Amino acid sequence: MIETLYRGLAGVAAPALRLWLARRRRQGKEDADRLEERLGIAGRARPSGGLVWMHAASVGESLSVLPLTARLRQQWPEVTLLFTSGTVTSAQLLAERLPAGCIHQYSPLDVPGWVERFLDHWRPGAVLWVESEFWPNTLAILRQRRIPAALVNARMSPRSFIRWRQVSSLIRPPLDLFDPCLAQDETIAARLSALGARHVRCLGNLKFDAEPLPAAGPALVDVQAALRNRPTWLAASLHPAEVPAVADAHRALAARHHGVVTIVVPRHPAKGGEMAEAFIGRGLTVAQRSHGMIPGSADIYIADTLGELGLFYRVARAVLIGGSLIPHGGQNPLEAARLGCALVLGPHMFNFPEMTPALLAAGGAEQITEGAALSSAIDRLLTDDDLAKRRGVAARRLAESDRGAVERVASALDPLIAPLSTAPEPDRARA
Repeated sequence: MIETLYRGLAGVAAPALRLWLARRRRQGKEDADRLEERLGIAGRARPSGGLVWMHAASVGESLSVLPLTARLRQQWPEVTLLFTSGTVTSAQLLAERLPAGCIHQYSPLDVPGWVERFLDHWRPGAVLWVESEFWPNTLAILRQRRIPAALVNARMSPRSFIRWRQVSSLIRPPLDLFDPCLAQDETIAARLSALGARHVRCLGNLKFDAEPLPAAGPALVDVQAALRNRPTWLAASLHPAEVPAVADAHRALAARHHGVVTIVVPRHPAKGGEMAEAFIGRGLTVAQRSHGMIPGSADIYIADTLGELGLFYRVARAVLIGGSLIPHGGQNPLEAARLGCALVLGPHMFNFPEMTPALLAAGGAEQITEGAALSSAIDRLLTDDDLAKRRGVAARRLAESDRGAVERVASALDPLIAPLSTAPEPDRARA
């Protein structure tokens, strides 16, 4: 009943969603040249032969499955991999990093007619759904068409689990579509099982197999030169609501460390201007990388450019993982750990229920209980070289300790993909 109601409401809402997309296009949040892809209108022709559709919502999910994508392309070169995502930043990164032979499209919004149009054109023989973006209409249509699907590197926060449990009749049918359902860890596997998923397995977290974030050599040299002799720490993937705590921490650190610079990489680069204004409003000087500025003598250096987080992990003595000072649940700490960063975590890391205690137990991170404790935690790392080095080494060892998920997951997906390597292209008619 709820599923039918949702599908009907989504269809009725289509005109309003067109207006919403138009507004997002004006704000720079949608790709103006490819907006029709969000309506299920393909941006290019479908290649012949078997095709697998892989969907990842945004940057984090996309980056986490790039090693798996490369592995599948190597194993099944005759099968086309169609990769969809929903954000401009993810599309820009994927344009640079997707393996040859892959196609990127923007994912259609969850409107039945738009999804049907997308599927009629691309005719996937299998679907790989990444992490946690469950669109009821899309998944219901896949189920109706009997297209095999797997849930890959599945993630579900406590908040999402509670929300979905309240409408379990809406989430249960889509979850039943996935076989296999591959969870990041055992805690998440238990949540998915409780919601009705029937084919749950835990083969490891693909994030452990990701390559270190890249850094362009000339840019790294330039930034290192600009920061020479200045104590430096990084607030990585920061959310706007975390600015006050970071600003207060900078003030406290400036009293103890002459010339200290706080680098801020916003979770969403488009928020750089808003965050700059917030820091300036608190009496701090700001330099903004997207404006071509170098740190100079600024208190805060906002690195609001795309794809440069790996660069700033390499230059900071201490790193705060953003999204953890507020009840967001934290961003991925493994990217920083893999580069040997000394980590500080806020009190809210519930998005990583097994990774967080593992980092703490290994000595690769310190978790503070409130934002007010941030300056003291960073101060210890700026003051004690040995502590910073020990923590960075421990973090890196933990990040490299559980590799191998890509091979295990790829093997689990073989039964879905193998038939497509020799099967004729599916008929254009709906299944």
